[in-house]
Amino acid sequence: MLFDGMDARPGDLAIDLGTANTLVFAKNRGIVLNEPSVVAISTVNGRSKVLAVGEEARLMLGKTPASIQAIRPMRKGVIGDFEAAQAMTAYFIKQASRRRGFRRPRVVISVPHGATPVERRAVREAAEGAGAGQVFLIEEPMAAAIGAQLPVTSPRGSMVVDLGGGTTEIAIISLGGIVTAVTVPIGGDDFDEAVHAYVRRAHNMAIGEATSERIKRTIGSALRPDPAPGESVQVSGRDLVSGVPRSLMVDEAEIVECLAEPVFSIIEGIKTALENTAPELAADIVDTGLVLTGGGALLRRLPEAIRTASGLPVAVAEDPLTCGVRGAGKALTELRALKTVLHD
Repeated sequence: MLFDGMDARPGDLAIDLGTANTLVFAKNRGIVLNEPSVVAISTVNGRSKVLAVGEEARLMLGKTPASIQAIRPMRKGVIGDFEAAQAMTAYFIKQASRRRGFRRPRVVISVPHGATPVERRAVREAAEGAGAGQVFLIEEPMAAAIGAQLPVTSPRGSMVVDLGGGTTEIAIISLGGIVTAVTVPIGGDDFDEAVHAYVRRAHNMAIGEATSERIKRTIGSALRPDPAPGESVQVSGRDLVSGVPRSLMVDEAEIVECLAEPVFSIIEGIKTALENTAPELAADIVDTGLVLTGGGALLRRLPEAIRTASGLPVAVAEDPLTCGVRGAGKALTELRALKTVLHD
């Protein structure tokens, strides 16, 4: 039985198990954890051991000896490495839990709308193996919409575009369900990869993952600057010709150019979702517009680019990075009112 007639209890958790970051919400305490979805594993004589999880493991990315691997267990929003994901989930549940008499907390976990039954089972088993009691699943765009305070149970249509680390999920929601959904396999990590590839191709310099992300955050934009070339930032890396470290300046116009393809893919996904929407709901969306959530929503001038391409009002949710976990947390704390959005 999915619901046992009880409301959420102290110690129950909501988890946004993301490709880039994992966030945990605890009843009565709000968001208690926000760490990178990274696990560092040491292999000695064929036996694996978890060395670090979260921020400590992230600092090891690209710097580990052959015997240690720093990996991201989540790929495109679903579990890619089950054992590492279970170890990571167990660590985060342990860090977030304050037992208060409940040994096995009830947990709500967000999953992609298009996740297969096998992928959903893997998420559930990872949480149960990590010490969870009852496990409920909520689809990521639904959680994001609830976190953005959209009226998901209303008959009036709402549209959310959740730009995660691995994917962008676009959904039109009405009466507590997802009516139309499109998943674009593009997310914040693809923005970083586009920056990395551009610097390598245009400047013959290799840069690390953290540097790519810093460039995106500092001067990344969805539209060309006026006047060009816009802002600039100094970047350090390894020269691919000489092999020695060097620095150079990269400007905003260059980064806009390299981000054009992933931004275009997201806009095309939004158009596809609108084309597949019933006329009555489309009429609602014309009035209400769409809301951007997730870390990718912070890319500068992205709302303007989408507004220009779609003709719709576009807003960025308050604190878009945490919309998903706040929405899952609201579903957790209001089990009776929002039971239709959860799946057993």
